[in-house]
Amino acid sequence: MPAAHAEAPSQRRTARLIGAPTDIGAGARGASMGPEALRVAGLAAALESHGLQVIDQGNLSGPSNPWLPPVNGYRHLAEVVAWNEQVHAAVYEALQADQLPILLGGDHCLGIGSISAVARHCRERGKKLRVLWLDAHADFNTSALTPSGNIHGMPVACLCGFGPPELTGIGGHTPAISPKSVRQVGIRSVDPGEKRFVHEQGLEVFDMRTIDEMGMRQAMELALALTDANTHLHVSFDVDFLDPEIAPGVGTTVPGGPSYREAQLCMEMIADTGRLASMDVMELNPALDVRNKTAVLAVDLIESLFGKSTLMRASERR
Repeated sequence: MPAAHAEAPSQRRTARLIGAPTDIGAGARGASMGPEALRVAGLAAALESHGLQVIDQGNLSGPSNPWLPPVNGYRHLAEVVAWNEQVHAAVYEALQADQLPILLGGDHCLGIGSISAVARHCRERGKKLRVLWLDAHADFNTSALTPSGNIHGMPVACLCGFGPPELTGIGGHTPAISPKSVRQVGIRSVDPGEKRFVHEQGLEVFDMRTIDEMGMRQAMELALALTDANTHLHVSFDVDFLDPEIAPGVGTTVPGGPSYREAQLCMEMIADTGRLASMDVMELNPALDVRNKTAVLAVDLIESLFGKSTLMRASERR
């Protein structure tokens, strides 16, 4: 008698929106307005149009941004810890309720709290974790590698156990994840020391040269390889993943990112797995946007993660 299959995460019908309005880890102001811009762009209605029940729990609260220089290699460490503890608690609570948490950032330092909560949930449920890090940057810096001290450049390193214990220990397990759990897609800006560190730790990176050479389809097939019914798939979507020609509303634009169609294909292939169980939408900066264009595009791409496609697929006709 065949073993019963676990319910695919895509069948969870309730998504919980969690706003984290802070730019505490960033080098530019404005990402704190990202959650509201996504709401104005119609995120909840877009998700509901694909059959999800949406609970918007509003915004978390945390310390304001004091905009100070780094201390011992970190800017705003205490404030970053406070925000990530709030995020961890909210994301973990949603997962415990069998909901699909969608963290609305805010800058990408918040991925520490979000993904540590997902990792904790996976350890408790005996599930494998796959993190897709869609970003222009590897975010694998440490205080020794970056002079800025901006923690939004460090979340993957912190999650893998490299960073201050106040951050690496969120969720009660250090490291929160193994580098082997991460697939990075769209990378095109990595500091020299960070590049060496990425190679030393064995992060699997599908940078833009790889995508140019093999195409988004093959890159995503490799990034999604070996996901199965016991895999919790987490997407951490930094909006600067996209080419700034189509997505100007971010604080750290890097030319040469995925086009609209490449990004749509990326999202549709993630949706096709049926494994998406949590996500972050990070670094949207309305202060640098043009008439909320980037937020509208982000919502469009998030729709594709939940089943929107150009044509009806066989799975949708059943």
